[in-house]
Amino acid sequence: MKEPGLDGRHRDKDGAISKKHGNTLVGTLRKIYGKGFAAGYPETTQLSEVLVQLNETSLSQLRRDHDTGHLQHKIDHAAK
Repeated sequence: MKEPGLDGRHRDKDGAISKKHGNTLVGTLRKIYGKGFAAGYPETTQLSEVLVQLNETSLSQLRRDHDTGHLQHKIDHAAK
């Protein structure tokens, strides 16, 4: 059984997101999830740098799209 991380998160799920999308900029993710995503961090910060500190709302949005396979499409669309 996996050890829970911060806020009951499982490190394996957060690790998969970080590995696949860790270089995505917070600014790009704000285009998808709104200005409140990763609040307090500059737009030029990479997701891998803030992932463990995300609040539950930001993390749940990100995890939902990752789990359903929609995250990459949304990132590609927002980066245009």
